[in-house]
Amino acid sequence: MASSCSSATSFLHFSFSLSLSLLFFSATSTDTIYAETSLSGNRTITSGGGRFVLGFFTPPGSRGNYYIGIWYDKISVLTPVWVANRATPVTDPTTSELKISDDGNLILLSQFKSIIWSTNASTTISSSNSTIVAVILDTGNLQLRDEFNSSLVFWQSFDHPTDTLLPGAKFGFNKITKRSQRLTSWKSKVDPAPGIFSHEMDQEGNFQYFSIWNSSRTYWTTGLWNGRIFSQIPELLPDYIAIRKLVNETDENYFTYTIINRDHLMSRFVIDAEYGQLQILTWMENSKSWQILWAQPRSKCSVYGVCGPFGSCHDLSTPFCTCIKGFKIKSQADWDLGDRSQGCGRMASLQCNGQNNSEEDGFFKMENVRLPDNSLSLAKFRSSQDCEQACLSNCSCTAYSFNSTGCFVWHGELFNLQEELNQPDAGTLYLRLAASEFQTSDSNKKRMVAHISIGVVVLAVVVCLFIIGGLLFIWKRERRRAIQNSKVVQNSLVSFKYDELRIATKNFSEKLGGGGFGSVFKGSLPGSIDIAVKQLEGLHQGEKQFRAEVSTLGVIQHVNLIRLIGFCSQRSKKLLVYEFMPSGSLADQLFHSNSNVLDWKTRYGIAIGIARGLAYLHEQCRDNIIHCDIKPENILLNEALVPKVADFGLAKLVGRNFSKVLTTIRGSRGYLAPEWILGTPINAKVDVYSYGMMLFEIISGKRNLVCATESCFEFFPALATSKLINGDVKGLLDHRLEGKANFGELEVACKLAGWCIQDHESSRLTMSQIVQALEGNLDINVPPIPKFLQDLTNSCADDNNSTGNFSSNQNSNSRASSTSHEINNAAT
Repeated sequence: MASSCSSATSFLHFSFSLSLSLLFFSATSTDTIYAETSLSGNRTITSGGGRFVLGFFTPPGSRGNYYIGIWYDKISVLTPVWVANRATPVTDPTTSELKISDDGNLILLSQFKSIIWSTNASTTISSSNSTIVAVILDTGNLQLRDEFNSSLVFWQSFDHPTDTLLPGAKFGFNKITKRSQRLTSWKSKVDPAPGIFSHEMDQEGNFQYFSIWNSSRTYWTTGLWNGRIFSQIPELLPDYIAIRKLVNETDENYFTYTIINRDHLMSRFVIDAEYGQLQILTWMENSKSWQILWAQPRSKCSVYGVCGPFGSCHDLSTPFCTCIKGFKIKSQADWDLGDRSQGCGRMASLQCNGQNNSEEDGFFKMENVRLPDNSLSLAKFRSSQDCEQACLSNCSCTAYSFNSTGCFVWHGELFNLQEELNQPDAGTLYLRLAASEFQTSDSNKKRMVAHISIGVVVLAVVVCLFIIGGLLFIWKRERRRAIQNSKVVQNSLVSFKYDELRIATKNFSEKLGGGGFGSVFKGSLPGSIDIAVKQLEGLHQGEKQFRAEVSTLGVIQHVNLIRLIGFCSQRSKKLLVYEFMPSGSLADQLFHSNSNVLDWKTRYGIAIGIARGLAYLHEQCRDNIIHCDIKPENILLNEALVPKVADFGLAKLVGRNFSKVLTTIRGSRGYLAPEWILGTPINAKVDVYSYGMMLFEIISGKRNLVCATESCFEFFPALATSKLINGDVKGLLDHRLEGKANFGELEVACKLAGWCIQDHESSRLTMSQIVQALEGNLDINVPPIPKFLQDLTNSCADDNNSTGNFSSNQNSNSRASSTSHEINNAAT
């Protein structure tokens, strides 16, 4: 009997221990929350592939507030993509609990065991044997669903986004509930509570989206979907991001975006808390940071209320937002965290119709300012004085403006101010301030008298200090005006003065490089914004034509094209201002022995990026653009080694109705297509040819034409095409890589390079086809050997028979050159 009891006790102990083990494992090591488990403290669940985590987190600097959220697991920077209790944080996660309630909903209990968040879903299940679980997927979606039937989903986080849209999530309008899904910004960098900026689909059911300030004012729209792009977006999204429109005639309309062939790429679509911009960001492991690939609206000052009431916006200067005269920041702590919703408050209260004239409010004149919206027109007042008195007689009037069209007044808070503009729509605003803002106090006068009575020696010291201080003030003012006084055209393209760029570049002292059309210098704008300034030389171009071409290039925005910030055109002085690329050019990385050797994965990514940029220029711009000078020196790399096509000095703008153009020869030796030499009309295929020549150099890590001795040379494309025909491409790889490469990608790259350098342009691929092939979406065959390479090989073979090695004397070198206009240019 005792033995029987002992056995029973042992069995019960084992069963209890097993249950505890399974419970602990379920709570900490799986992707699922069960009815009998919960999350508290530092317990989390992780998606099956390890990409996302669900649990309690606290934003850095949030002072002990905790939230239930989903974040990336495999990156070093905590990046939440969804938050449950946005406006109701908990202070003690160890006693708070995320669990499945008795009615099947996922709920969050505070430390006082009150429900502060719930899925509020209808969770009726048909089978008594079924149970409800919460599962986090590798897409970042949290689903409340039937344990044994994964298709029976009662609620999912993708249907309730916060500030982030992840690839695969739908974003649209529900026709039944008449509600649209909405992205709402965080309140600040550390507070996920709903902020003042939001983004949603047109609630009329049209296929367009609106960005909205404070749930009341639209400040940007995508425009209607035309079947391929949104009409008001001047550029496409990055090529590897695909947008699909899905329509359910009875239930909903929505869009979704996906990442094409980028299994390991982490991308997110967010509405920024500080600037109200829509942004697509990608995680860059090299720099351990998120990189903005696309943002709208491009001008941050276009976002309504971005600087709060009585705040003034400065698009490219630092600080970005300031308070106008007579006002100060209401909450410096919130302002520093990017929350400027409270804006600025008056430093001195208005007297409002004071009986004493000396106490009467006055008006401060603000010239060249973007006038606030919501003005009230007072047509009956026909003079500036009458307009001023009309505002002064109303206690709620805060500003007025008078011009040729009449009298306009503003009541209450002023939003969307932007000072020191040089635009046609800029106006003059008279800002109402307290009388004390215009008066000099008696104490100031007494101090002035006291200073006058100081001895001559002390006075001289004061004068010297005053002169030094004045010089410093003038220097700082001129530096600040380098941006604030610039003329903004074509979506934030800046027209600089020559002296502004001379100051920014420290009198053009740090030269980065140079070419046939000028030298490039490093500079810095206020706010530590590094720039590259190209000083054009020998450019005989009219002012109107120069500005037209600059405006065209200025609206180009693509992750693989260098961004033009602005320009200078003062008589013969013409300069272009670009974003600064810290990693230099592709030529620096490939051909300089003292640089780190680029691995194959990076090279292949660079090849794809360049192809995407050229495809955008050739096929997706309003006016087709032929670059005309593609070579490693004109491919710049940022800190993450993302390539950007640069140096549009030779670019040719071609209307969409023209397939070919006649133009003088442009480009660099070694990369010129035969069309240039023959003088025939050219089209975008000349860039394809140059790209192919450059692709050979990316593969080999050295220049195509290598001179071993004065009379011996090796032309890599000839070697590459012959080995490609024989199915042997491994020997073509840069020997510094020691054979470490994806040989499938290497073969594709060699084939593409061969197709790019075909003799006739009709035989070459387009850049979009090259992108597809590099991404694995287009199969290509082994290309034929171009005729000029066949002739070159035969010529060298004749010399080889006579000399016993691959060499050429002057005659053979001449024969080889005559078969290829391109080799002639390279060998010269």
